[in-house]
Amino acid sequence: MFFVLKAVMSGILIAAVSTIARRYPGLGALVASLPLISVFGMIWLWLETHDPARMEAHVGATFWYVIPSLPMFLLIPWMMRHGVSFALSLGAGCGLTVGLYLAMVWFSQRMGVSL
Repeated sequence: MFFVLKAVMSGILIAAVSTIARRYPGLGALVASLPLISVFGMIWLWLETHDPARMEAHVGATFWYVIPSLPMFLLIPWMMRHGVSFALSLGAGCGLTVGLYLAMVWFSQRMGVSL
């Protein structure tokens, strides 16, 4: 039952973003940029574990994974402004993010950061 509650609340957030963005793109982007999914994830993790060490590891890793995801939000609109289709732009943005995630994992291991 708890899983269903988590899924419903997360789904409502995603639906709200797309609904808001249809009418107000900037406001939809603002709501999408809020770390609400991360906050929900932290709440769910805490309610399920009450484990401070696990929470610290989760929040710290989330910080490091956000950094390589940011260039995607610059690449997709740049490609679309230059006539590239949405699907190809999205694919390229996701591919870039995966590549940067791999680089982050590689780099973090060398810097002693545990992800």
